[in-house]
Amino acid sequence: MIGFAPTVRDRLPGASGGLLYVVTASFAILLLASVLLHELAHSVVAKLFGLPVRRIVLQLLGGASELEREPETPWREFAVAVVGPLVSLFLGVGAAIAYRATDPDTTAGLIIVAFAGSNILVGLFNLLPGLPLDGGRVLRALVWAVTHRPNVGTIAAAWGGRVVALLVIVLPFVLAQIDNRPVDLVNVLWAALLASFIWTAATASLAQQRLRERLPSLQARSLTRRAIPVTGDLPLSEALRRAREAGAGGLVIVDGGGSPSGLVNEASVTATPEHRRPWVSVASVARSIEPGLVLSAELSGEDLVRAMQATPASEYLVLERGGDIFGVLATKDVERAFAHAG
Repeated sequence: MIGFAPTVRDRLPGASGGLLYVVTASFAILLLASVLLHELAHSVVAKLFGLPVRRIVLQLLGGASELEREPETPWREFAVAVVGPLVSLFLGVGAAIAYRATDPDTTAGLIIVAFAGSNILVGLFNLLPGLPLDGGRVLRALVWAVTHRPNVGTIAAAWGGRVVALLVIVLPFVLAQIDNRPVDLVNVLWAALLASFIWTAATASLAQQRLRERLPSLQARSLTRRAIPVTGDLPLSEALRRAREAGAGGLVIVDGGGSPSGLVNEASVTATPEHRRPWVSVASVARSIEPGLVLSAELSGEDLVRAMQATPASEYLVLERGGDIFGVLATKDVERAFAHAG
């Protein structure tokens, strides 16, 4: 809004202060709505491919559609990414056509031409080949399709983002040189802010890719502790004695029929003084088993991490395919294995 106000004054010199704010606010609302449409396009296509959308976030420098997981194929990645800029370009071109039938010296004409220009700019800028821009995801999809390796596509697109960030930061100086005028400090500050955002996001994408490369080493079966079944009324000291004798690292509470109903929390056990453990029942230091706390022993990599992120906890019950208790998976064991992977 602040950057648009001088344009309004120049194009409508007779406008009152109230009209100035109305025109500026109208443009800001329309621009925000167009950004929302841009992100909705991403989300709609993602949903068509069965990709859950966590939320849409609108920010100062644009918006973002947060997906629960990445597209499974380069074609889907391409489609989800490219549709946003296409919507922006469609809105911009549509507004430009409407502008031809509007008096350019009117309030409506000014808003329409500004709306057209901003959307065309947003569409073209987002097609630049670097993450986190949509063009970066397009580049990732193309490299992925050629190499059949999504990780190579991510690395290429992230480095593309860093190159775009450097180009953005020098753009105000290049434009000033071309126009033979002094460098505008405001433009430099905006360019620095935008370049910083792009560079940071591109660097984060590189870091996430490095982490993702470690994920295949995470196997629920190999990280799960052996657990023994106990009843909830058993004294904690006796349950711990049985676990030591069996060489187990976890305790699972079972009901009369042998079905698991609770997981003993290691932190709660540690916090219970030894002299009180004979008088404390196992159930008092346990957590009831919710559906999200039950994992398959076959889970690994991203599937394992995604399942744990869906229901954050310190311990999970791990079951065999047939439903038998395999053991207890401690989050700290997964984190330790992840830290030493690579």
